[in-house]
Amino acid sequence: MSRPLRIQYPDAYYHVTCRGNERKTIFRTPEDRKDFFRLLARSVDIFDIRLLAYALMPNHFHLLVCTPKGNLSEFMRHFNISYTGSFNRKYHRSGHLYQGRYKAFLIDENNYLLEVSRYIHLNPVRMKSKNSLQDGWQDLMTNDSTSFPGYLQQKHRKPFVYYKTLLDYFGGEGLKASHDYRKFVAEGLEKDIPSPLEKGKGSGIIGE
Repeated sequence: MSRPLRIQYPDAYYHVTCRGNERKTIFRTPEDRKDFFRLLARSVDIFDIRLLAYALMPNHFHLLVCTPKGNLSEFMRHFNISYTGSFNRKYHRSGHLYQGRYKAFLIDENNYLLEVSRYIHLNPVRMKSKNSLQDGWQDLMTNDSTSFPGYLQQKHRKPFVYYKTLLDYFGGEGLKASHDYRKFVAEGLEKDIPSPLEKGKGSGIIGE
C-alpha cells in the first residue's frame, strides 16, 4: 500500500508526532532533552518554521508548527535524522529511533488551532491518574517538558518557540492574554474535552 501524500503549502499548520520504535524511550536523561531542544531550534531556524507548541513524553513527542515555506517534510526529515544520529552516537546504537515515519495532521487554524495547542499542552497531565491530576497541573505550569510555562511567564520562554500566534487569540502579549490562555487550557482538563485529533482520523485533516 502506498503512503498517503503529505499536503503541503505555505503557512499551513500541523500537529506532528513521533513515537519511539517499539514504544521505547527516546529521552533517557535530561541531557537528551537538551540535545533535542538544541537540534529542534537549529532545524526551526534552517527551515524557517514557526513552532507554536511542543510536548515531550518519555517515548514520543508532539509539535504544533506553521510552515511559511510549505516545507514540513524537509524540516521533519532534517530534524529526525539529526536527533536520531545524536542519540545513536551517544548510546552506541544503530538503526531507527522512531516507529515509522512521523504522523502529521493538517489543521484548520481558524477553528481548531487553539484546541490542538491545548491537547498538546495537556498531554503529560492526561497520562496521570485522577488522584494526581492536581500535582500534574502544578508541574505543567513550570516544567519545560511542554511549551506551556512560556505562555504563562516570560522567564520560562524558549527562543525557538513562537508564542505570538496563540496569544493573539487572547488579545496579544501581556498578563491578561497569558491568564486567559491558562484558563482555556485548564478548562480542557476540568471538562475532559475530547481530543481534537479524533476529527482527523482517516483524512489527516482536523477541520474543513
